[in-house]
Amino acid sequence: MTSNRRNCPDDRHTIRVCSAQFTSTWEDPEKTLARAEIFVRHAAGCGAKLICFPEQFATGWDPQSHKNIQTIDGNIITALQGYAKEYTIAILGSFRERSGSFPKNTAIAIGNDGGILASYAKIHLFSPSHEENMFISGTELGIFSLGSLICGIAICYDLRFPALFRVYAHKGVQAVFVPSAWPQSRIRFWELFVTARAAENQMYVVAVNTTGKTPVDTYSGASITADPHGVIISRANEAEQLLFSDIDPDDVERTRNAFPVGKDCKDELYHTLLDKKL
Repeated sequence: MTSNRRNCPDDRHTIRVCSAQFTSTWEDPEKTLARAEIFVRHAAGCGAKLICFPEQFATGWDPQSHKNIQTIDGNIITALQGYAKEYTIAILGSFRERSGSFPKNTAIAIGNDGGILASYAKIHLFSPSHEENMFISGTELGIFSLGSLICGIAICYDLRFPALFRVYAHKGVQAVFVPSAWPQSRIRFWELFVTARAAENQMYVVAVNTTGKTPVDTYSGASITADPHGVIISRANEAEQLLFSDIDPDDVERTRNAFPVGKDCKDELYHTLLDKKL
């Protein structure tokens, strides 16, 4: 494991977060969680207030898998709750959540006391791999606070849908965390979507990708964090590593006030135009 660490500025409003670029032990949550604890401990020791793992990190992302489907009380989330409390750090982890006849692809934000801060089920399921045939789509936002930072959650393919991030911006969200399993074959779109969503909505986007080869695909990491101007402030290579980003909620508000794109949007008109016959 390598660590890409930036010096923390002398600003009590700045919040350090950590992207855990991670390779899963395929369909073996017990071994994967044991390795994840090392990442959690190191991130906490480096001053991070939150560590975010990739999409379905405890098992590896597989839209066809029937294995390791759990409730929120299962060993994946309870282990993360234990780590959060032990190391006094918030954790964001994604898993296959049991929900009726089909599971949900769910990310859970856990506070540094082990309590649940927010839950988000992936809204846009990845139809090219038929994820919609195995999972139920989410219908709710995932919003939580990390100190003075207002945070949202999206998952992987959600990056291709600007409207979701626009809603988060309307709700006052300043940083969206995006646990992902974004394949190497489409990695050129990764940076495009992350920076676009950040610049469009004048927010931080913390995109955390997996790395390594699985039975489903090959992944090349490249986790990145973009600031409210769409500028990449942290970037990982292909290796497993911890990527640290220092986030300033005040910068979001300064940017939105100085260049008020949000108030110039015509959301009601867009809906009218969408429904209008040509």
